[in-house]
Amino acid sequence: MNSREQPSRAVLVTGCSSGIGRATALALVRAGFPTWASARRPETLADLEQAGCRTLELDVTDEDSRATAVRRIEAEHGAVGVLINNAGHGGGAPVEEVPLDLVRETFETNVFGPIGLCRLVLPGMRAQRAGLVVNVGSAAGLVTPPLGCPYSMTKYALESLSDALRFEVAPFGVRVSLIEPGAVRTEFVANTYRNNPTGPGTGAYTVYKASVDAMIERAYREGARGILPAEEVAAVILRAVTARRPRPRYPVGAQAKAAPVVRRWLGDRGWDAVMRRMTPFPRPA
Repeated sequence: MNSREQPSRAVLVTGCSSGIGRATALALVRAGFPTWASARRPETLADLEQAGCRTLELDVTDEDSRATAVRRIEAEHGAVGVLINNAGHGGGAPVEEVPLDLVRETFETNVFGPIGLCRLVLPGMRAQRAGLVVNVGSAAGLVTPPLGCPYSMTKYALESLSDALRFEVAPFGVRVSLIEPGAVRTEFVANTYRNNPTGPGTGAYTVYKASVDAMIERAYREGARGILPAEEVAAVILRAVTARRPRPRYPVGAQAKAAPVVRRWLGDRGWDAVMRRMTPFPRPA
């Protein structure tokens, strides 16, 4: 890149069909960024296109789809200036019951997809000596909720990925930020554990799963406190994108800020006792 040229400001946002991704794309395009909103089904992005976003078909689990999307942006802007890894796959079940195919699928979307996109955009970012990778993690990557396998496992992995990547790319002028929202009022989060792939069943964990479902229903009941609107998370992402020195981590909401502190203070046994009270699980006869 010529030293007089400005680095690319083009932003690629994944998982924009709803929730945090959609709200983030809108916030960025309204702030004046060339914003590329993507989803597996581009027909879901019509309103974002009307708002001024460019739209892309992108399945983050597909290598060819990832490469095609990045090449298209680089052809127009020279490089992807900001990558926002938001696309996510939910899932929660007892470890003994969870289908391994679901575990693999969740890791493909939530971990391997972001890694693949980072590998594609980093050469362009290094060449222009500037860039930002924003990984959308979760409070579930800080404190494992009941039935946290496999979703929480992937969000813990994003914590490590972001730490490793941040050290590696800093010498090239590339920053890495991790967004850690608590529970967000979106279809995705509300259904992550309720849509249990194993169903209610009649197995050993039936009562436990029913207790977790009831806890989720209480948490997401209309008007419940502590559930974030997607727009609040999008505002934090915009803050990271526009910061001169983005922070490594942005916890969003009371859950993400308080739960890890309480977890450390209580210790393992204390935390387990709290979880048992929240999700009763009677001892087998």
